Amino acid sequence: METALTNPHDSFFKDLFTRQEAAHDFLKHYLPPDVAAALDPTRLEIRKDSFIDPDLQAHFSDILYRVGLVQGNAAYVYVLFEHKSYPEPRIAWQLLRYMARIWEQADKQGEPLLPVLPLVVYHGRQRWQVARRFSALFDLPGELRPYLPEFEYHLADLSQYSQADIKDRVERAVILQLGLLSLKYIYAEDVGEQLEKIIRLALALLEQRTGLEYINTILRYMVAGSDKLSEEQLRTIVLRVIEEGDELMPTIAEQWIEQGQAIGLEKGREEGREAALNILRRFLAQRFGVGLDHFDEAFRGFDLAALTHLSEAAFVSGTLAEFEAALERLKATSGGSEQPGVDPPPFGE
Repeated sequence: METALTNPHDSFFKDLFTRQEAAHDFLKHYLPPDVAAALDPTRLEIRKDSFIDPDLQAHFSDILYRVGLVQGNAAYVYVLFEHKSYPEPRIAWQLLRYMARIWEQADKQGEPLLPVLPLVVYHGRQRWQVARRFSALFDLPGELRPYLPEFEYHLADLSQYSQADIKDRVERAVILQLGLLSLKYIYAEDVGEQLEKIIRLALALLEQRTGLEYINTILRYMVAGSDKLSEEQLRTIVLRVIEEGDELMPTIAEQWIEQGQAIGLEKGREEGREAALNILRRFLAQRFGVGLDHFDEAFRGFDLAALTHLSEAAFVSGTLAEFEAALERLKATSGGSEQPGVDPPPFGE
């Protein structure tokens, strides 16, 4: 059971559903058709307030949107997103507490009380068998049930959707599609294979800047959230996509090398050096049109720190001549050898 809001599933969920376009697309494609038809997702605005009781803040998250209704310009309802990666028997009670706090704040501010549509997005290993009605929490004779609060939350159980279902539902909603697929497969035995498919889908469908940012988000989530994805597998996936020629992947891999995450640097500096060298060779070939082995002799003897420095120089150099000048400055400073404690020169010197 999650015990901190900083857990990777919660963080990834909040990153996904605080993107307004993802929330818009989810409401359009994952609500019952009659409910979706009553909402006007073009009038969608996120509420920054948190309505979680202080004693629950370390355990649960909430994301609240206000969305317009089709039937009138002044009509709105609140949509409350809640995420679970395990079945929670008392989720309806938690949701009722959120809803009460939303209404309390509205009342204090003199605002009208608006209905709250509670949504639960679930992607855990176990089957969700929790009743969706609040009254199911109580074992009472029928005569007393009219005195209970009553509502039903909407459940989106990602385990019940196939990959094709998710793609078909949100064909043009790329960020939502990638986010839901990542949540769906985080516990899968073949998570590495699924991650590679997700990366390729992101590269195919997203424009460059957005693709770079969101692939990084997905990679971090997969590394932190899965116990079945090794650093070796992740490095193999990234390098394989690089070798097949995508222009974004050297940038992504370079960032991960600098951070020492997921490319295998923890497995040894020599192994990390080989990963850095492969990425640098591929990037130079793509950017400046040189052969993959063009700089092999010049790079001989450079350690991991020097290769990382050269990767940074390759990204900021506008021409091949600028990169070659940076290479010469580095060779003059370090002699191209592995010298501990020798800092590479700044790019501009």
